Amino acid sequence: MKLWRTYLPPALFIAPGFLLFLVCIVYPMLQAVQMSFFDWKIVAGATSTFLGLDNYVRAFNDPRFWLALSNSGIYMAFTVPPQIALGLGVALLLKDKSPAQPLFRVLYYLPVVTSWVVVSLLFKYLFADRGLINFALDDLLGATDKISWLADRWTALVAICALGVWKGIGWSMMIFLAALQGVPKELEEAAVIDGANRWQRFGAVTLPAIWPATIFVTIMLVIGGFNVFASVLVMTNGGPGGATEVLLTYMYRQAFEFLDFGYGSALAVLLTLIVFALSALQLKLFRNPEAAR
Repeated sequence: MKLWRTYLPPALFIAPGFLLFLVCIVYPMLQAVQMSFFDWKIVAGATSTFLGLDNYVRAFNDPRFWLALSNSGIYMAFTVPPQIALGLGVALLLKDKSPAQPLFRVLYYLPVVTSWVVVSLLFKYLFADRGLINFALDDLLGATDKISWLADRWTALVAICALGVWKGIGWSMMIFLAALQGVPKELEEAAVIDGANRWQRFGAVTLPAIWPATIFVTIMLVIGGFNVFASVLVMTNGGPGGATEVLLTYMYRQAFEFLDFGYGSALAVLLTLIVFALSALQLKLFRNPEAAR
């Protein structure tokens, strides 16, 4: 009876959230796995055909899938390191109290809470043929030829990655700011007494202390990098000719434009496995705190 009284109240508090998690997260995931083995028909009365692993075999033989995967990887590779480096740099600059500190924290964090659609439209106009970027290049550098940023795969990816970095710095900054509050002051003071300069103190004291936060930020940013969607859909819609398609936009197009829900679900399962494998690999590689030195 005592155990019942001990565990019943917290169980009752947890139950609504846990039920919501089962209904909104677990069930759709299991349903997607099931759909990935079928030629799934959404039309009422139509019979879905069991295909086994055919949708997965189709994905591995689909050049558009590999292009979308490579674009997702490129986006992740060129947005995660800058967000970590710049976020940490800004956090180090803003960790000490000053009259303007709250204002700068808000300004750096403001892009994080701004709608992806809004900022994607903003960057789309910035990188338009007659946009501000080309105007600045013409005015400052004397470049006479306009760059069609969004009409080529690589220049379009530059624009999309620039948006990803700009929008994500504030989030990394807040995590690092919280971690920097836990750096032992006595260790920093001892390092100063021992004659360590700023970089030596950062490498020997600060970085090991914030290493768990760095692991968390890295894993979350990698997951977010492979889940890029709105910016690509708004800025290029996967164009030109599907050259900037990423995994989520390709999955969305297959499921909701071509109504091929079985293949779209297979792509979703593959994306989940890729993200899970990368997260597990990062945890294994970053497990040793000495790697921070």
